[in-house]
Amino acid sequence: MSGNQGPAVQLRGVAKRFGSTTALHALDLTIRKGEFFSLLGPSGCGKTTTLNLIGGFELPSAGELLIDGQPVAHTPPYRRPVNTVFQNYALFPHLSVAQNVEFGLRMKDVPQAQRRQAAADMLRLVSLDGYGDRRPAQLSGGQRQRVALARALVNRPSVLLLDEPLGALDLKLRKQMQAELMRIQRQVGITFVYVTHDQEEALAMSDRIAVMDQGRLLQVGTPAEIYDTPANRTVFEFIGSVNVLAGRIDALGAITLADLPAPFNQTGLHVPGAEALAAGTAAVLLIRPERVRLAATARPDAAFQLSGVLAKVAHLGLVTHCTLRLDNGAELLAFQLNSADRSATDLPAEGQRIWLWWDPSDARVYPAQAASASDGAPLSASCDP
Repeated sequence: MSGNQGPAVQLRGVAKRFGSTTALHALDLTIRKGEFFSLLGPSGCGKTTTLNLIGGFELPSAGELLIDGQPVAHTPPYRRPVNTVFQNYALFPHLSVAQNVEFGLRMKDVPQAQRRQAAADMLRLVSLDGYGDRRPAQLSGGQRQRVALARALVNRPSVLLLDEPLGALDLKLRKQMQAELMRIQRQVGITFVYVTHDQEEALAMSDRIAVMDQGRLLQVGTPAEIYDTPANRTVFEFIGSVNVLAGRIDALGAITLADLPAPFNQTGLHVPGAEALAAGTAAVLLIRPERVRLAATARPDAAFQLSGVLAKVAHLGLVTHCTLRLDNGAELLAFQLNSADRSATDLPAEGQRIWLWWDPSDARVYPAQAASASDGAPLSASCDP
């Protein structure tokens, strides 16, 4: 993906209302040409509404929408340089695979020889060379998805919209199709805008991700930025696994965990976010399971450490999931990578005491109120280059 090709899609203050319900608040968003961009969030967050606005299937209630620098907010879908791949494929059952792929070109009165060659090239691109004479019913789910992708790409749109296209596939096939989509997108260089609620899918496939919730844009960034430096508690808890530990801010701007002795050698943990909260504020500390480190014995030189009981060990091959019960009764999950240097056999047995710690910079502290789209997130966010 080239990061210096300018914007493919721009939304400026775009909002969408259905009667008295606001599905999308004023949204500022820029998607660059040639990137694989994902809209990620739970059901009802506004990601599909955003996709439909770009595709022209919905009209904005307010704001400006541009594709390749041209305003298209009130341009019908068939006049936009955009194609869409849907979850249900929407193939014509009475047409052959090649005829399905050719369909858009046929509607544009492209000569027969030219459209047949274009369809053959696209089927080769999606690894379906030789399948042109088959009917959709003779194909597997993954193959039908590839046909739908070839049909959408054959018109060479500026932007390809993909609305949870892998949702109907089994897990193994989804993984295969993820790799195929990334390969194809890199090969054709077309901007992909991908809607999904699957965090792992978005992290694996995307150049950048927009995390949405309750019709608002919470954060835009690379997968590493979204995962390692979440903008707020909602993003932190939505992406990946997370431990949430209750505590309170002390007079030194650190967090002391509830009903636990102060960490070794200090009154509290100095964690990003704690210094911004007033002393006495009820707060939560969030730490990802893979950032929790474990040892069978206490470390005498530790900056801080906590102890608890190893309540449960689940061996999952590459990773061991450890459930820890702290001395205040709270449970905490730790993921331990099994390698040549360390394995689950290095841990004490279930029911035994274990010591744990993490790098304070890997954790975040937020006020204790429930996470929501208003937990410090902006009403809109821009991802301009």
